[in-house]
Amino acid sequence: MVRKKYDVLVVGGGPAGSTAAYEAARNGANVLMIDRRREIGVPVQCGEALAEDVLKELNLKPDPRWAINRTNAVKIVSPSGVEVRISERRVTGKVGYILDRKVFDKFLAIRAANAGADIMVGTYVDGLLLRDGRPVGVKALGADGRIEISADVIIAADGVGSRVARWAGLKTTLKLADVESGIQFQMVGVKFEDMAMMEFYLGSEISPGGYAWVFPKGEGMANVGLGVLGSRARHRAIEYLRDFVSRMPNLSRGKIIEINGGGVPVCGPIKKTVMDGLLVVGDAARQVNPLTGGGIDSAMRAGTIAGEVAARAVGEGDTSEKKLKEYEKRWREIIAKRFERYLKGKDVLLSLSDEELDKLAESLSSVKFDRISLTDMLKALAKAHPKLLWKLRSLI
Repeated sequence: MVRKKYDVLVVGGGPAGSTAAYEAARNGANVLMIDRRREIGVPVQCGEALAEDVLKELNLKPDPRWAINRTNAVKIVSPSGVEVRISERRVTGKVGYILDRKVFDKFLAIRAANAGADIMVGTYVDGLLLRDGRPVGVKALGADGRIEISADVIIAADGVGSRVARWAGLKTTLKLADVESGIQFQMVGVKFEDMAMMEFYLGSEISPGGYAWVFPKGEGMANVGLGVLGSRARHRAIEYLRDFVSRMPNLSRGKIIEINGGGVPVCGPIKKTVMDGLLVVGDAARQVNPLTGGGIDSAMRAGTIAGEVAARAVGEGDTSEKKLKEYEKRWREIIAKRFERYLKGKDVLLSLSDEELDKLAESLSSVKFDRISLTDMLKALAKAHPKLLWKLRSLI
């Protein structure tokens, strides 16, 4: 059996893990990042949309190899087809990107490697090494056989089903109502009203407990997907998606070239993301927007903090929970309050009938928005439809 020792071990090579590995290595730690997949970025389990804010924060210049389409507009369609359109100001407004996650995730991993992190792919973690109840490493099976990797700090970035966090004793159980089943087709031969516009479709018949999306990726190519809440769905997610595509004239003649799917936690973050020698980041920590299901930006923000805190803790010779608690304090300051609001937003939307969603859309359909803002939408709703205000009061 091969045995290795590192300062920081990152389990999982998604955006959270690669960003954590980069930051830890950049701050002087001896870092290893391992991933069970043989190819980082594959398969894609994401709608691939990302706002530019986090790229600016982390000094990442959009690269056309992975930032393949620029967006600055949104169309939201109610169950009966009422449209709400929102466009950012052309000059000063925020923009977003539709990514190629296969390329983007590799870019982040290469960035970590160039900062000094070692990377092992095709390495399956099947056990946690504990000493007096404290995580001190992992047992894994790699291309060259069995391996034990010890580390002063382990960063669990192993996704929504994080076994590392569970093995360590953290509460990560998900209820059926806490997770959405996401399914997505990458399609070619589709038509768009506007290449810069992301489209969202609501309705219990389209996607119970969630929504459907159409994200343009290039001329005639799009990500078309939806998420359904397990506690509300009567059919498999893929059946809802096939039905949605068949009903859309601009999509029905398109051809599917890729199918991706996965679970999306929509319950808000786990209560504890730190213990002696262990940090939990990204989907493993449920750092996912519970309203939209988006998690790339929060994963990268949390990963950056985790890597920095882990490297400093190793450098100071103190990897106790008390020392690592800085990570939890900092990520909650920048993410948790927003997520609490989004969780309330999810609960409000789930309480609305299709008829109420139509009324809300009708109230907003004639409003001209010059930025994509939940607050602006709520203010407009309060003014145009006071009868529904009581249901929205917790969001304003």
